[in-house]
Amino acid sequence: MNISFKTNEDAVSGVITIEIVKEDYAERVKKSLQSVRQKANMPGFRKGMVPMGIVQKLYGKQAMVEEVNKLLGENLFSYIKDNGLKVMGEPIQSEKEQKPIDFETDENFEFCFDVALSPEINIKLTKKDKLPYYKVKIDDEMVEKQVESYLVNYGTYETGETAENEDLLKGTLAEIDEAGGPKEGGILIEDTILSPQYMKGKTEQKKFVGAKIGGKTVFNPYKAFKGNEAEIAALLRIDKEKVKEAKSDFSFEIKEIKRLKKAELNQEFYDKLYGEGAIKDEAAFRDRVRESLAYQYGRESDYRFGGDLRKFLLDKAGDVKFAEDVLKRFLLMTDKNKDAEALEKEFPDIMDGLKYQVIKDKLAEMFDLKTEKADIEDYARRAILMQMAQYGMGAPSEDMLQKYVDDMLQKPETVSRFTDGVIEEKLTPVIKEKITVEEKEVSVDDFYKKPEEKENKETIQ
Repeated sequence: MNISFKTNEDAVSGVITIEIVKEDYAERVKKSLQSVRQKANMPGFRKGMVPMGIVQKLYGKQAMVEEVNKLLGENLFSYIKDNGLKVMGEPIQSEKEQKPIDFETDENFEFCFDVALSPEINIKLTKKDKLPYYKVKIDDEMVEKQVESYLVNYGTYETGETAENEDLLKGTLAEIDEAGGPKEGGILIEDTILSPQYMKGKTEQKKFVGAKIGGKTVFNPYKAFKGNEAEIAALLRIDKEKVKEAKSDFSFEIKEIKRLKKAELNQEFYDKLYGEGAIKDEAAFRDRVRESLAYQYGRESDYRFGGDLRKFLLDKAGDVKFAEDVLKRFLLMTDKNKDAEALEKEFPDIMDGLKYQVIKDKLAEMFDLKTEKADIEDYARRAILMQMAQYGMGAPSEDMLQKYVDDMLQKPETVSRFTDGVIEEKLTPVIKEKITVEEKEVSVDDFYKKPEEKENKETIQ
């Protein structure tokens, strides 16, 4: 067997050629046919006693194809690994170099594979490189809003007699005709709930304030919610496509008024939030709220910095040449649901992702960053705990958590994704040390503004 590799002129693609001759596979085919013979059941012969000539005639070609393909797979990927070829995707049959193969007549074979190679990227990071790190300023107003949110979320509802703007009103909603009576075939909803405070139309909103249980209020939902299709469709329980046809007046007969009573800042409230005795007074509670906000927006800052760092590195690397033709063929082969037209639309984003991956790999190699099994398991643990917290689930026992981790890491694609996440986590602090990171404290509104909005604001000032 002979294996060779030739780099193309573009330096980012090449051809691997594997020559397999009869001597390479003959013994393997012989053993395969002997195994077939031992298991063969054929009329006129005892099991295992079918003449080898017959077995050869019936199964010889199939056995040869199977053994040649096995040899091909084993040696192709071994060659790539042993020779340190940085192949992107997987090798695919060469369109130009591959000659026709006929398993019926040929005994010696030549297989040619096109490969896309990872391009060389040179990135130098110095203190002259500057990147902002936006940090949200946690002020008293933000703390107060968060405290208010907690008081509302942990509040209780009491029964009222006269409606106020922020009350929840439960009753019957009925579409009416021009005479003010129930519209024939119109919308009728029993036990619906609404709150005036969410209405954008102030005139319609005011109609409910002061209304009493048993009374009927006539209003226009389309005007109340300023034509917002989603809100109107939810209230009237109709499809959004039908909202423009639902501009009639409605009557709302109030059956029940529920008024929120906010929670009070006391020990019972603190214990509900943080556990018994963890917080002793209002000052400690507000400090904890401030810490929680700092942590929350700290993660947002890290996420944003990660995005800014990605753009910085992509710009720093400049134009990078890829074997686009080979990569496109590989992507179309691996995703049967994607056609060439769809791929062309997505290809620029795919190339950005590949370019960034090459950059990360290069920097990880440059800074000698390693990924151990323990790193990947720790990353998986954190991912699981975060997901469970998002669904309001408590942390599992250590044994159960380890089982979840082991199950997740059975999938190669998950291991690959987590490995990439570990590398990125290790890479970010190293890059921060190499460049100049300028911390900028901004308001929460400015933090979430789009770049073009910031530019406009700076121009006006």
